[in-house]
Amino acid sequence: MSTPAMPESPRTPNQEASGGAAEEYPMPTSQPMLLRGVRWGIITTVVAMAAFAGIGFAVSAGRGLAGGLIGAAIGGVLLLITVGSIAFANRFVRSPMYLQIFFSIVLGAWVVKLIGFVVAALLLRDQPWLDPKILFISLVATVLASIVIDVIIVARARVPYVADTP
Repeated sequence: MSTPAMPESPRTPNQEASGGAAEEYPMPTSQPMLLRGVRWGIITTVVAMAAFAGIGFAVSAGRGLAGGLIGAAIGGVLLLITVGSIAFANRFVRSPMYLQIFFSIVLGAWVVKLIGFVVAALLLRDQPWLDPKILFISLVATVLASIVIDVIIVARARVPYVADTP
């Protein structure tokens, strides 16, 4: 079985004059939206960690502080893995096997998230230095806040309805 031929892309005078090769396949138009999601996800995670550390400390001192920090961190990292994996997978857009690479990376990230969550839940279960209620509340609240931010970013994005990938 042969590899499909790549379509020729027209060169503009500016591209030829610069001496650099023209990009045959530019990044998908969703890439800026994904990078904005990563940036706001990091900001949300840091703010949630600070907020739930304070709330946890006020509720149950050191145990609550640890629960708030760890819960918000886990919630933020798990959601950032998804957006980050999609943004990273888009870098292979020039490959003839782009779709296979893309979905392998995204599915692999999902499996890593699932395994990571189960391992974290098992390791943190019944720890005496951790308030499990604060951990749970901060994890759920961080996930919900990140989902709301993702919805806002997608709703405000100006992404064409026409596919721009091969």
